[in-house]
Amino acid sequence: MTTPIEKKQSEVEKTLRLAPVVAVVVIEDLAAAVPLAKALVAGGIPAIEITLRTPVALDAIRAIASEVEGAVVGSGTVLTSNDLKASERAGARFAVSPGATRNLLDAADASLLPWLPAAATASEAMALFERGYRFQKFFPAVPAGGVNLLKAWASPLPGITFCPTGGIRENTAPDFLASPNVVCVGGTWLSPSNLLQAGDWNKIEQLARLAAALKAAT
Repeated sequence: MTTPIEKKQSEVEKTLRLAPVVAVVVIEDLAAAVPLAKALVAGGIPAIEITLRTPVALDAIRAIASEVEGAVVGSGTVLTSNDLKASERAGARFAVSPGATRNLLDAADASLLPWLPAAATASEAMALFERGYRFQKFFPAVPAGGVNLLKAWASPLPGITFCPTGGIRENTAPDFLASPNVVCVGGTWLSPSNLLQAGDWNKIEQLARLAAALKAAT
């Protein structure tokens, strides 16, 4: 019988396998949310993580979820059980955290929302795996050890697949995607602030197309 966490992890896997890159986005201006999401989806990047770092983040999730066909919108920087609940109410399809606390783990168990917790060390990854999390975010990817650390984990931690995020750019993403234990990467480079402020959706769509053409090893 499939357990609730296994079911939610399967949903996380489906989301992470949609494209080689999950767009990690900070929305300052709510008016940018829908056109940005449309540009990303048009470029082949449907999984969009809206970080809960601004006052309009939840409204952005709500707008994208209701108005952008093909978008799989989630929440990022989920730190508390309240963040998790608010994300679910806003229509998020998944949630992502920069780490994992005991309270957040318990809240995730009680929530229907698929959750991607993060690990930065082997011990953290093992602890999450014991709780049933075979898909994890590796954060902050570059400062924590980058590609070399991920490759070193591949043999001793064969049951865990990662979405590295943090410090990855378009020119380094292929190195991460070549690691056998990486399913996709999280990238902020698809929505730089200058393009958001200028409303240059065509350029963002072009960046998304380039990202969608990258290849993951798994």
